[in-house]
Amino acid sequence: MPEVRTIGVLTSGGDAPGMNAAIRAVVRTGIYYGFRVMGIRRGYNGLIEGDIFEMNLRSVSDIIQRGGTILLTARSPEFMTENGLKKAASMCKIFKIDALVVIGGDGSFRGARDLSKYGINVVGIPGTIDNDIACTDYTIGFDTALNTVQDAINKIRDTATSHERVSILEVMGRHAGYIALYSGIAGGAESIVIPEKGLDKEEIIRRIIDGKNKGKLHNLIILAEGIGGATELAKEIEEATGIETRATILGYIQRGGSPTAYDRVVASLMGAKAVEVIKEGKQNRIIAMKDGKIVDYDIDEALSMQKSIDEYMYNLATILSL
Repeated sequence: MPEVRTIGVLTSGGDAPGMNAAIRAVVRTGIYYGFRVMGIRRGYNGLIEGDIFEMNLRSVSDIIQRGGTILLTARSPEFMTENGLKKAASMCKIFKIDALVVIGGDGSFRGARDLSKYGINVVGIPGTIDNDIACTDYTIGFDTALNTVQDAINKIRDTATSHERVSILEVMGRHAGYIALYSGIAGGAESIVIPEKGLDKEEIIRRIIDGKNKGKLHNLIILAEGIGGATELAKEIEEATGIETRATILGYIQRGGSPTAYDRVVASLMGAKAVEVIKEGKQNRIIAMKDGKIVDYDIDEALSMQKSIDEYMYNLATILSL
């Protein structure tokens, strides 16, 4: 097994609050253990183009509280091709990068696994607000996104109650409903609509009418973007119930903002763990949280896992909204 002297770090895919804390941990832990650390701007696209620079302790000063990623991120269609992978692997060798830390989501990890087949040692850190990576209980950015949604719910409730409206809040979650489910429970939503369960319009309308008959002054529906159509659903509900209904699409505001204390701590622990597994001589790993502990899995094992929505939580949300 070749000795690792230089570690590269990049962020890929959608940005998430806490990525900077993870970068900081990788750089400072890496330097502490005697590694040279290279930052790669704009994800795999930057790796292919050689947008690479050496980082030091001061490179990551005053970033732990910042959202987004100082290394920037970008999609890279070229990296998905054989030629792109060869270019990326070649660039690692040109800059003498012996191990590459990839902070991102499931797609980023699949790209890292493809790159590992060209002899590059890769370690993934789960960074995505969607919390949809199967091998880990938690992904960096999820808590911050939930708090952003919760703040929006609190404000929407004020005006919805004043006008006795139905409010639909569309949140992120193209393929996974974790943001919708958790924020729906935290915000006391009457209905939670997620891709894993689908949309039952008749059930939603029935619950709205039942709520009105019980004296409810407002009704909140949390809708994951994977279902979509918040504006159209609002029109259908208003036509069926006669209750004024408004849709709010929260959008990219969920990605931004200063990370919560929890996201900063988890990102720091995961960043340090990524360096430690490299130091231990492990290859091609994914860092994860399991039962409150930071662990690592073989990348193939991690990507073969599947994650399902918590049925108890989903059912409980219905009970608590009565």
